[in-house]
Amino acid sequence: MTGTAKVESFGFTLAATDKRARTGEVRMPRGVIRTPAFMPVGTAGTVKAMYADQVKALGADVVLGNTYHLMLRPGAERVARLGGLHQFMNWPYPILTDSGGFQVMSLAQLRKIDESGVTFQSHIDGSAHMLSPERSIEIQGLLGSDIQMQLDECVKLPCSDAEAERAMELSLRWAERCKVAFGEQPGRAMFGIVQGGASPPLRERSAKALAAMDLKGYAIGGLAVGEPQDVMLAMIDVVEPLMPVDKPRYLMGVGTPDDIVESVRRGVDMFDCVMPTRAGRHGLAYTRFGKINLRNARHAEDPRPLDPQSNCPAARDYSRAYLHHLVKAGEILGMMLLTWVNLAYYQDLMAGLRKAIAEGRFDDHVADLKRGWAEGDGAAEEG
Repeated sequence: MTGTAKVESFGFTLAATDKRARTGEVRMPRGVIRTPAFMPVGTAGTVKAMYADQVKALGADVVLGNTYHLMLRPGAERVARLGGLHQFMNWPYPILTDSGGFQVMSLAQLRKIDESGVTFQSHIDGSAHMLSPERSIEIQGLLGSDIQMQLDECVKLPCSDAEAERAMELSLRWAERCKVAFGEQPGRAMFGIVQGGASPPLRERSAKALAAMDLKGYAIGGLAVGEPQDVMLAMIDVVEPLMPVDKPRYLMGVGTPDDIVESVRRGVDMFDCVMPTRAGRHGLAYTRFGKINLRNARHAEDPRPLDPQSNCPAARDYSRAYLHHLVKAGEILGMMLLTWVNLAYYQDLMAGLRKAIAEGRFDDHVADLKRGWAEGDGAAEEG
């Protein structure tokens, strides 16, 4: 982390650009987020299969918590009584919480959406809940997160323009209500979320309306939900010129290393995704040689580590044969080691991108990255 002075307010500064790619810092009282940044996902107050100090040691400046999961278990009011999410999960650094909207759409049972918000049944026990824009902000405040997201409606792609427009307009009205509910919270921020499906005109309308609200940051939502990468990148190309230059830009739920690289190329600053942790629990390693599936029998007698030059002990000090054995045996240690490998790779990826932008060699650096993925020993495997 750069800088040692205590920061009392929320702010963002750009340090360098290389064409549209940017590097900078998001500053707040709990620390500095170096951008471009990847936020490990700590859905229920834990980055699965990792200790908090491990996550920090890898270079993560911020983690993501999930409003939907935490409101259901253990409950936002309980977390507040216990000192807030930072103290509860032993992570004294910045935390971003999402609004819960995406999980309501994807996980909850018998959900109903109207102007007031979303009513739904918990996927855990079937209990009834109401999530309004105001309640979402209230929950995020009880958790004590540093960056809070507006409640929005995320439609699945593909969808009709009419459906995308309805959800986008509702999300804009909810953004206004979230802004009022958030009020003034020194040192914290609320981000708006651009919606509009795969429709450029709807994305433009959403981005312009949110920019006019003068929020502290802006996210692009409703992408990486099954659409091809070229559709996602096209929507970023539409939205990015309309997003304030002096505010952080966050692409929600993205993604693969290539998705991240191509989005950074287009001016995005922040990312989160369950992919590296989920892949690690299922035997898949992300490396500079591409994706390596440790379930494959070809690794059963391979004494090589995943990457002898890695700074991560899990990638450097354990043989592929041993990792293969752990995965095939269903051992918890295999999940822990491969999650460690993947989060280390993602943080190294972001550090490399930041350095390349600062030195004005982004394109060359990305070409080297992609060459490694294409020519490395992971390229021959099916992920």
